[in-house]
Amino acid sequence: MSHLLSDSALDLIFRTARTYRGAPNAWLDQPVDDDLLRQAYDLAKFGPTSANCQPLRVVFVRTPAAKEKLAAALSESNIAQTMAAPATAIVGADHAFVDHLPRMYKEENAVPWFAGKPAAIAETAARNSTLQGAYLIIALRALGLDCGPMSGFNNAKVDASFFAGTAIKSNFLINIGYGNPAVLNPRDERFAFDEACSIV
Repeated sequence: MSHLLSDSALDLIFRTARTYRGAPNAWLDQPVDDDLLRQAYDLAKFGPTSANCQPLRVVFVRTPAAKEKLAAALSESNIAQTMAAPATAIVGADHAFVDHLPRMYKEENAVPWFAGKPAAIAETAARNSTLQGAYLIIALRALGLDCGPMSGFNNAKVDASFFAGTAIKSNFLINIGYGNPAVLNPRDERFAFDEACSIV
């Protein structure tokens, strides 16, 4: 990989990107095109997962009816900002990822690693759907969108409303749109390399 991203691209994805949350006016009144959501997934899907298990399943909540269902599961402090966002991604983890391993992972038969092992399935689904959700945030930012990832919701209610009859369990939410910079506070501090890392 001989090509590096430009400083402006790195700013867009990391250095100047911000989390939009809290205020109901966190989002500009600017729609998000469905094609951008598709493009974001089509980028995020290439991020690595254990045995290429790809447990990520996403519901992009956009319609008024779907937003009302989601609102019923949100913590009170998250309702206004989520209803104002043009879209909200429900990042889910498919606990039936094992069924797809013969198609997705050709190096060896990985099914015995998980078959009849619910704890291993749950741990792998949670870890890898979280990774993939992070890839999705990076992809959305790379396409010029802003994100407000959050918890603060009733997982059981979300699962009943959006994943009923499946083995998918909600992990976290991402509000998506074009953020209103007027609501931003100064960026909180981050740990320096020497505080968080070591090279041994």
